[in-house]
Amino acid sequence: MMDRVPAGPLVSVLLTAYNREAFIAESIESVLAQTFTDFELIVSDDGSTDGTAGIACEFARRDARVRVSVNERNLGDYPNRKRAACLARGQFLKYHDSDDVMYRHCLEVMVGALLAEPRAAVALSASHAWPGGKCPMLLTPSLAYEREYLGTGLFQLGPGAALFRTDAFRELGGFPEVQHCSDQLFWIHALTRVNVLLVPGDLFYYRIHPGQEIVKRTNELAQAKAVAEAWHVLNSDRCPLRGDTLDQARRNFAFTRAREIYRSLKGRRFASAATAFRHAGLSASDWVRYLRPPRRSASAGTPSAP
Repeated sequence: MMDRVPAGPLVSVLLTAYNREAFIAESIESVLAQTFTDFELIVSDDGSTDGTAGIACEFARRDARVRVSVNERNLGDYPNRKRAACLARGQFLKYHDSDDVMYRHCLEVMVGALLAEPRAAVALSASHAWPGGKCPMLLTPSLAYEREYLGTGLFQLGPGAALFRTDAFRELGGFPEVQHCSDQLFWIHALTRVNVLLVPGDLFYYRIHPGQEIVKRTNELAQAKAVAEAWHVLNSDRCPLRGDTLDQARRNFAFTRAREIYRSLKGRRFASAATAFRHAGLSASDWVRYLRPPRRSASAGTPSAP
C-alpha cells in the first residue's frame, strides 16, 4: 500500500523580501500571531545583502510553519513573487510584504469570507471601508470595472491586499514579470474574467517609507505604460462595460489623465508631464471626444442585491 501524501496547509502566506532587515522580524511575527493557524509561511529572499535571510532562517528554526528559500541571484520584485507562488502548497495564496504587518484577525476574516463565497476567485481588503454597501460584497467583472472607473477605485491595490484561490491565480497567469506596476496590470486583465469579493478593511498595516519600490523613479514610466494598457482594455472586446456606462468610464479616464498632466506641468515637472501624455494611450480624436468633467459615485460598482 502506498503511503498517503500529507495534505498541505489551507493557506500559503508568501512573504517576499530584499534587504528588509529593519522590518522583516515584525512582519513575520505578525503572521505567526494569526488567530487562523492552518497556514505555511514561505519567505522568498531575493538575494539580500543584509541580515534579512538570517533573520528569516532563525524564525524557521523555531517554527516548522516557516520555510525559507534564498534566490541565487536577485530576480526583482515580481519575478520573486512568482517564484514564491511556485513553492506554495495551500488551497489559498496570501501575499504579505516584508515591510507590512498583518493584524491578528487578517487571515481569519479573509479565509472565512472566501470559503463562504465559491463564486469569487479572490478576496480583497483595503486599509479603509469599502463605500457603497456592506461587506462581504461580491463583484462581477462589470461591477469591478464600474467601481474602478465610475466609483472610488479598485485597481490600485497591491498584492498584500489579496487572498487568492491558488488554482485561479495560476490559471490567470499570476503577476506579470515586470519590475513595476505588475499588480495594476494584473487587476486590469484578471478582473475582466473573474469575480472578486470585497471583505472588510483594516486587516493589515501598509507601511510607508523611503525604501519602497513604489517611490522609485523608474516606477513613473511603468505607471504610464500601465495607464496605456488600461485604456487599451477599455476599448477592447474584453472590457465588461457597455453602453452609457462605458462612455462615462472613458470620460472619467480621460479627465483623470488630463488632470495628472496638468498637475505635473503646474509643478514644473515637465518630463513627468511628457511621459504621462506620451503614454496615455489616447489619440487626438479620443481627447476631443472624451475629455469632459467626470461623474463618479461612491455607490458605483455596488451589487443591487445580496
